Amino acid sequence: MKLGIVGLPNVGKSTLFNAVTNAGAQSANYAFCTIEPNVGVVAVPDERLNKLAEIYNPVKITPAVIEFVDIAGLVRGASKGEGLGNKFLSHIREVDAVIHVVRCFEDDDIIHVDTTVDPVRDIETINLELIFSDLEIVERRIDRVAKAMKGDKSLASELEFLKKLQSSLESNIPARNLDLDDNETEWIKEMALLTSKPVIYACNMSEDDFAGGIDSNANYKKVCEIAEKEGSEVIPICAELEAEIASLDNDEKEMFLSELGVESGGLDLLIKKSYSLLGLISYLTAGQPEVRAWTIKKGTKAPQAAGKIHSDFERGFIRAEVISYDDLIDNGSMAAAKEKGLVRSEGKDYVMKDGDVVLFRFNV
Repeated sequence: MKLGIVGLPNVGKSTLFNAVTNAGAQSANYAFCTIEPNVGVVAVPDERLNKLAEIYNPVKITPAVIEFVDIAGLVRGASKGEGLGNKFLSHIREVDAVIHVVRCFEDDDIIHVDTTVDPVRDIETINLELIFSDLEIVERRIDRVAKAMKGDKSLASELEFLKKLQSSLESNIPARNLDLDDNETEWIKEMALLTSKPVIYACNMSEDDFAGGIDSNANYKKVCEIAEKEGSEVIPICAELEAEIASLDNDEKEMFLSELGVESGGLDLLIKKSYSLLGLISYLTAGQPEVRAWTIKKGTKAPQAAGKIHSDFERGFIRAEVISYDDLIDNGSMAAAKEKGLVRSEGKDYVMKDGDVVLFRFNV
């Protein structure tokens, strides 16, 4: 899963990315790696792996991973190439979801690019640039399909949809807000439209806001209203606090969060919301060599889930031996669970569930 962190200059975008990358560097289970200067890979928090490790005592624990991309800062006119606009836009096309960092804190020492703190205006600025860029792509596609229709009348339905999409974008409605059938979804995917990406608004607030209660922050409430209208997610964060938390070991982190009166850090919440937004779940494999989490889409069937491990597993799939994580932990071992008949043999039509602990049987 790849998440793009976007935002205007001086909203806390890079501070959040630095917190993300430091969290990866501090992870005992998965070594942080920098693919490019602006890309970091971080382990997905999953307490189930440690519990399974207590049973299997594996050589290695491998969590699922998430890739964060710190996308070049946006300025007004990016769709026309202003600033690093073209680079910014091309990077967004490659991500699965957008983390839109919105400044909701006041600080006279940190100058806002538009002089005042106004999250509604800031969100509109970025959304408009994405819409302008998408409009250019849709207009080019309309021209291409219209020309091709002269020899292929079957393209009429696509052309009709593209014109409807063009009208929606011109009305400032992002592609993700449209009700689409299977064909329309495929056409949108082919164009890699920026406004089709699901969005999580990360409201960057001050430490005082968290201490005083996030609902006291009027800017946060404004972002929540926008997100509710467009069906996006919102999380409150303090990027500076996240950077502090990321540098702590687990015991220190728990103590720090307890003093703040919160259960988990913003990064953990961000990852959980991202999974939910993209319809992702994790299944688990466990043994003495390795305990590991694998990320799949909700609704994935057993053979395709097996293919995540190796294509041979999918090609030669025979069956999946499955037990729920809770049943395995409650019984203390696979052998004890088998005695109670809790380990099931599932075939090709089995739809995987979050927390399934699986052994795939295959023959190639």
